[in-house]
Amino acid sequence: MSRVRRPLRRHIGEFLRAWSLPRQARGQSSVSEAARSPLSESLRPRLEQADRIGTTICPYCAVGCAQLAYAKDGRLIHIEGDPRSPINQGTLCPKGAATFGLLSSPDRLSKVLYRAPYADRWEEKPLDWAMRRIAERVKRTRDETFVERLANGRVVNHTLAIGSLGGATLDNEENYLIKKVFSAGLGMVWVENQARV
Repeated sequence: MSRVRRPLRRHIGEFLRAWSLPRQARGQSSVSEAARSPLSESLRPRLEQADRIGTTICPYCAVGCAQLAYAKDGRLIHIEGDPRSPINQGTLCPKGAATFGLLSSPDRLSKVLYRAPYADRWEEKPLDWAMRRIAERVKRTRDETFVERLANGRVVNHTLAIGSLGGATLDNEENYLIKKVFSAGLGMVWVENQARV
């Protein structure tokens, strides 16, 4: 019985020496020596492993919070707020803090998927094919639905068959250009932005 008790007492003693709470109760500073333990001394920040650090902007809203992206061997390992930014000063909201999960999720789509009409499965397509197809469809829809004049003769030069919903990460200048190109260039009436919805 005493052989069992000795190792148990030793483990309890080691635990109490390593645990910071008793040291703080004895008056040691929680900022310095009392917070240290054998475990904390052996820990290293995972960001030390990064071989590249890049800057980026959070993709979730139009605030434009700056981020630092840490990578190792070409793989993203962490994202945090950039303290040099006058906008967010190193902080991130919960959505911005979730950027790492957005980028590294195994469910994230990274290829163009297309499902033909009446098909029962998706097929991969090249990005160039998708961009050409979108441009062709927009032009065809505009040409087929463009109205120059109303029945009373009033000039309108518009189409009601195409709309645009911009993302909230677009800034004012980008939204201004989108509005000009889509309204003046294509005659689109329905131009909206997610930030206002």
